Amino acid sequence: MAIEDNPRSREQYGAELKRRREAAGLTQEQLSQRAVMSRTHIAHIEAGRRRPDPDDARRLDQVLGATGFFENFLPTLDGKEVAEHFKQALEFESRATVIKEYAPSLVPGILQTRPYAYEVLSCSFPRKCDEERDKLLATRLERACILDDFHSPEIWVLLDEAVLRRVVGSPAVMYEQLRHIAELGESRRIRVHVLPYSVGAHPLQEGFLSLMWFEDLPPIAYAEGVNSGRILELPSVVRECQDLYDHVLGDALSHRKSLDLLKSVAEDYEHEAQRAHHS
Repeated sequence: MAIEDNPRSREQYGAELKRRREAAGLTQEQLSQRAVMSRTHIAHIEAGRRRPDPDDARRLDQVLGATGFFENFLPTLDGKEVAEHFKQALEFESRATVIKEYAPSLVPGILQTRPYAYEVLSCSFPRKCDEERDKLLATRLERACILDDFHSPEIWVLLDEAVLRRVVGSPAVMYEQLRHIAELGESRRIRVHVLPYSVGAHPLQEGFLSLMWFEDLPPIAYAEGVNSGRILELPSVVRECQDLYDHVLGDALSHRKSLDLLKSVAEDYEHEAQRAHHS
C-alpha cells in the first residue's frame, strides 16, 4: 500500500513505532541493537523527522512482531520518479538549510536546465522509454524549485573543470547551461567554484559528493558512484567528508574567477553553435 510521504504521515508512522516499541518493553537503545539500526535513527523516525528504508522497515517488523506493518505502510515519495539509490537523498535535499556539492563530470541535478537534463537522461543505461525518461525529467526539474527561495537553502557547488568542458547534447545546450549557472552565481543565489585541470589528482575525484545541514537534524553526506549512492550519517565519517570538501575547495578558483571562466567557456560554445548553424 502506497502512503504519501509528508510530515503528517511520517509523524503517524513514528508514533506507531514508539507505541509498539514501548508495548514490547524496549528502549530505543535496545530496539536499535536488535534491529541493527542506530538509536539516533530510531529517535528521528519516532519524531517524524526521518523514514526508514525498506530493509530497516522489515527488521522493525521482525523485531516487534508487527506482521508487515512497517514495511507495508512505509511512506513513499508521492510518485516522484528518481533513481532508486537517490530516493532517500531527495528527501533530505528538500529539507536542507545548507547544501555543498562536488560534481566530477556532470552539472548537479538541481542546477540542470531542461535541455541538459533531457540529454543526460536520454543516454542513461539501461535505456528507458520516453514515458519513463519524461517522469525522471519532471522530477529533476522540480528539484530546482529549492532555488526559488533566495535565503534557503544556502548552496555551494564545486565543479571539476570537466563539467564545463564535457559537451552534453550540443554546444547550444552547453551555452544555455553554463550561462544558467553563471546567472545563479551572479545573483548570489549560489556560490560556485571551479576546480581547474591544473590541480591534477585530488581526494574527491572518484565521485559525486553532497553535504547537507539541517535545522533539526545532524548533518549528513551523500556519496554517489556508477548506478549507486549511499547516505553517510556516522558523525566521524560525515566530518571526514566535510574536511575533504574543504581541502579540495582550497585548490579551486575563487567565486569571481569561476564565474568569469563559466562565462568565457559559455561564449566559446555560443560561437561554436553559431558556426554550426551557418555552415
